[in-house]
Amino acid sequence: MDFALLLEKSILILILTAITLGIATYLTYGERKVAAFLQDRLGPNRAGIFGILQPIADAGKMFFKEELIPRNAEKWLFILGPGLAMITACITSAVIPWGSHLELFGRTIQLQVADVDIGILYIMGIVSVGVYGIMIGGWASNNKYSLYGAIRASSQMISYELGMGLALIAVIMMSGSLSLREIVQQQSGWGGMQWNIIYQPLGFIIFFTCALAECNRAPFDLPECETELIGGYHTEYSSMKLGFYLFAEYINMFISSAVMTCVYFGGYNFPGMHLIEGQNLLAVLQIVAIFLKISFFIFTFMWIRWTLPRFRYDQLMHLGWKTMIPLAIVNMLLTGGGLLLFGK
Repeated sequence: MDFALLLEKSILILILTAITLGIATYLTYGERKVAAFLQDRLGPNRAGIFGILQPIADAGKMFFKEELIPRNAEKWLFILGPGLAMITACITSAVIPWGSHLELFGRTIQLQVADVDIGILYIMGIVSVGVYGIMIGGWASNNKYSLYGAIRASSQMISYELGMGLALIAVIMMSGSLSLREIVQQQSGWGGMQWNIIYQPLGFIIFFTCALAECNRAPFDLPECETELIGGYHTEYSSMKLGFYLFAEYINMFISSAVMTCVYFGGYNFPGMHLIEGQNLLAVLQIVAIFLKISFFIFTFMWIRWTLPRFRYDQLMHLGWKTMIPLAIVNMLLTGGGLLLFGK
């Protein structure tokens, strides 16, 4: 392998990991501020100016708290669970295209860790593995509430992955590719506004709803329902093991927003992008555009959490199996019919 290419990818991975962890850290601050705004209060305001250092204080608390492992727990699996949840959350970002490319030092640097032909399948596969981190952690805790939470989480994620996958099939049928970069590039028409949301509004609604369930976000937060299960699958966890589970949830929310942006809202494409002169300036503006879109979805995730009440578990399963999956199949059939009648 070309050493310069290896160095480029290593630097990109380090930068992306730092950004992902930084965003996950400050999403906890954003969540509290959004909740405070919606509830007409201030939220964190003592640790630094406007409470901006609150996430650092929270991280310090997690690091220095006493770490407890239940006496009857399966020790190594108890340790593996949060680690697996965190790793799967982080590596999902490898196939997200954050911009087109930069031209530096006589080289063309792609703003994507890996442009694989099966990018969407890669994301779905990693998301499927992520459920093992929750299931292992809940089972290894040797606590009935943790086990119930893990069972709820696994069945919920498996149920809503089906609807999510069927919604994505319609986009794949339109684009003819599983590569996220190619899907984004195909949305660059109409001055950067030929986004798939125009053709797939129903598919986007299905995908967004399933993403809420996949991230265990309200109103689908039954696996960690404190009124029934104390804390769900992470009841017995403390210190940074608990922090890993909480971090993984926020990273999943960030990555879900990035995938929705790439698949349905043009990714790094923005209106008037073809008028920009200079590839490096264009790449910087593309990065800004994709992060603004991601920020909008993250705010929507938080808004929904503090607005809608939690479903009952039977309602959650009914929605997944009897509403989302049939709608996704209908959307797929309509897309196929449209392609047959009107072409690509």
